[in-house]
Amino acid sequence: MIVGVIVGIVGFVALITAATSVRIVREYQRIVLFRLGRAVGVRGPGLIFINPVIDRTNWVDLRERFLEIPSQTAITGDNAPISIDFIIFYKVMDPQMSVLVVQNFAGAALNVAATTLRSVVGDMPLDDVLSKREDMNALLRVRLDEVTERWGVKVTSVEVREINPPPGVLDAMTRQMSAERTRRAQVTEAEGQKAAAILASEGQRQAAITLAEGTQKATILAAEGERQAAILKAEGFSGGLEKILEVAQTLDENTLLLQYLDTLKQIGASPSTKLVVPMELGGLLSGLRSLIPAEATVARSGPASTNGDK
Repeated sequence: MIVGVIVGIVGFVALITAATSVRIVREYQRIVLFRLGRAVGVRGPGLIFINPVIDRTNWVDLRERFLEIPSQTAITGDNAPISIDFIIFYKVMDPQMSVLVVQNFAGAALNVAATTLRSVVGDMPLDDVLSKREDMNALLRVRLDEVTERWGVKVTSVEVREINPPPGVLDAMTRQMSAERTRRAQVTEAEGQKAAAILASEGQRQAAITLAEGTQKATILAAEGERQAAILKAEGFSGGLEKILEVAQTLDENTLLLQYLDTLKQIGASPSTKLVVPMELGGLLSGLRSLIPAEATVARSGPASTNGDK
């Protein structure tokens, strides 16, 4: 009976020992193992066996974490007090150093961040603190990383969340912002008027150019039309002269004489009181005699002879 109890106790102790000897370490975790007070290395991930009697473990999370730094008061380079709060993102790079070198990383990082913030802000004027936040974030990250590197921790990012200047500075900033907006509005309006004037001038110039080109083309077309008309008129006159010359070559002297008499008849029918008789009138009459047929001359002379006989 006693032996059975002893065996049961031994089995129970062995079971408890086995249960406490096994550790399951996740992928994002590591175990810093201490044996008899001495660090013997880092274990994990996976299934780890330890001696629960002489071994002690410290769990380290390798995931990126953040630390909120509460609002800190700092003095800028131009002696303006401001209140700033920011966030630090960090990641453990060396699990053993993060356990052996620093006792409380969060508390240490908080104090280092506050000191570093005052140092960084003290080297910058207020305008740079307000407008160059990215530069301040980068400078804070570099300064903090220089300190935390020896702890096996890397500061991956620093983000300033809020900057609160004093009320007097806020009022001055509000007035400055209002004046700046007024100036921008005036500049924008002036640029708009300038652009409108340039466009109007350009439109007038284009209109003048278009009008001049239209007038030039119209003048050219009119001159071309007059030239074509003159050419056609000259060609018509030349053709008429050629036709007259052609017809005149086919006319005899008697036809021209008749045309000459018809012209004199038209001149005599005019209401003019003065008539210009050509000097060739005698020759004209002699030409008329030649037009009278010989039979008509004989007919006229016949009766006269008969009357004489009587």
